[in-house]
Amino acid sequence: MDQQLPFDFSELDRFSFGDESFKKELISIFVSQIPVFISNMNLFLEKNELENLAREAHTAKSSVLIFGMQNTGNMLKEIQKLAESGNIDLIPGLIEKVTADMNVAFEFFSNL
Repeated sequence: MDQQLPFDFSELDRFSFGDESFKKELISIFVSQIPVFISNMNLFLEKNELENLAREAHTAKSSVLIFGMQNTGNMLKEIQKLAESGNIDLIPGLIEKVTADMNVAFEFFSNL
C-alpha cells in the first residue's frame, strides 16, 4: 500500500531553478531544521513564550512551504496566529499534527 506523501516538489524546483546541487543543499538544511523546529515549538509552548512560538511557527512555515507541504504550512500559520493572540487551547493538538508531518518529511528526506 502506497502512502501519498504530503510533498509537492514544484515549489522546490521553482525555488532552485532546477539546480540539483542546490536542491540537495536545501533538503539537507531542511532535514537539519526539522528537529529544531519541533523542539523549539514544544519548549516555547511549555514555557508560555508565545512570541517566540509565533516566530518559530512562522519560520517553520516558510521552510515547509518550499517543500510543498501546504497543509502543514496552514497549521503552522494557525499556530502563529493563535500564539500571537494568546489563545493557546488548540496549539498543543496542532503542534502534534505538525510534528507528525515533519517526522514524515524527516524520514523521507533523510533517506534520499
